[in-house]
Amino acid sequence: MSEANKALVRRWVEEIFNANRVELAAEVVAADYVEHAMATFGNEAPGLVDGPAHIRATFDFLRAQFPDARMVIEAIAAEQDVVSVRVLATGTNLGPLNGMIPPTGRTFRVQQSHWFRVADGRIAEHWATRDDLSAMLQLGVIPRPGPPAARPDGNGAGS
Repeated sequence: MSEANKALVRRWVEEIFNANRVELAAEVVAADYVEHAMATFGNEAPGLVDGPAHIRATFDFLRAQFPDARMVIEAIAAEQDVVSVRVLATGTNLGPLNGMIPPTGRTFRVQQSHWFRVADGRIAEHWATRDDLSAMLQLGVIPRPGPPAARPDGNGAGS
């Protein structure tokens, strides 16, 4: 069962996400799907959703911002009905972030961990741990931290 579950998660990454085949969501994701991960800048709270519709909406949301987004599987493991995958996610910001922040034209490259529970041959739950801070720094959306600026009276960093 673990090998079949890993193959299912590979389809989620490689066929739906990387190959832009979102129409396969109904084959891969359960109708009663529990999303535990909120999307970056997302407006929808995690919880029980219509799986295929949620995947299509998430895919459209991401592609509008990062048309070339990709995930490369670096490691995958499964035990019973749970599959864990570590990916290297990359993309170029060519569309407005969350429809509000102008595109930066910059790329990001970050690692993410995704966990899935499989039931009846479909993905039924999803958790994610993403490095959104590094992505936002790379995209220039959040300024990189630096030393505090000196105050006009000469007192400041290092004073």
